[in-house]
Amino acid sequence: MHGIGPPLVTPFDESGDVDETKLREVVRWVEDHGVDFLVPCGSNGEAELLTADERTRVIEVVVEETDLPVLAGTGHPGRRETLAATTRAAEAGADAALVVTPFYYEHDQAALREYYRSVADESPLPVYLYSVPKYTGVRLTPETVGDLATHPNVAGMKDSSGDLGAFTRTRRRTADADFQLLVGSGSVLGPALDAGADGGVLALANVAPAAAAEVYETVADDPTAARERAADLVELNHAVTAAYGVAGLKYAMRQRGVSAGHVRSPHRPLTDGDAQARLEWLIEPF
Repeated sequence: MHGIGPPLVTPFDESGDVDETKLREVVRWVEDHGVDFLVPCGSNGEAELLTADERTRVIEVVVEETDLPVLAGTGHPGRRETLAATTRAAEAGADAALVVTPFYYEHDQAALREYYRSVADESPLPVYLYSVPKYTGVRLTPETVGDLATHPNVAGMKDSSGDLGAFTRTRRRTADADFQLLVGSGSVLGPALDAGADGGVLALANVAPAAAAEVYETVADDPTAARERAADLVELNHAVTAAYGVAGLKYAMRQRGVSAGHVRSPHRPLTDGDAQARLEWLIEPF
């Protein structure tokens, strides 16, 4: 899972059902624009609004449609449910599992270490840790990640904290392990690559996949150009994540001609005219 991987949006039709035809179109579009792997059933895929059967089917469709590696979101608040989802993802053909930190209840770092070791012990797929404190209220510390990186079935991590200091410390603590550290925020893609990131799982890559891929592809040969290109993407990334969320991301994709479909309730479509105009302006260069 090196390079750029979009956490794929899940298109829904007007009735709120998964639109498999549009999902296939999204897969083909991002693949044609240079991404390196695909991430179904992540936060931007509205995974927590999908049933277990829907999650499995989304993964199956993505696997059927692509030759790229597939990192499937399988995390749930509890170990048993996570392992069941991971097994189903493996049966659907996924290559690895992205396991979000347990949420709803509070857990200290010792509990998180024990949880991930237990999941990795039994998982049929390589496990990628997923720290997204914005949604879960808990983050994996560099010390915890460094400890887990020694597990033979823990393959890497998506860090969506946006904390570059912690990211750098985590890279240092995992430098000697076979461990892929991926940034989860497009706003810090450039600095994270400078700090040793192996790539990024970026909502941004749904709407500007070629530009995100360009940053990754050029960073080794021309780091200055890569940093400048990454900086070009910061405002668009902020708009389709922090400012307008999944509804804004899908709106921006539709303006680019991508069949992103509708959002699922309780999300609401983006109807604010000023927000729509700003997104249209931001995506114009890409």
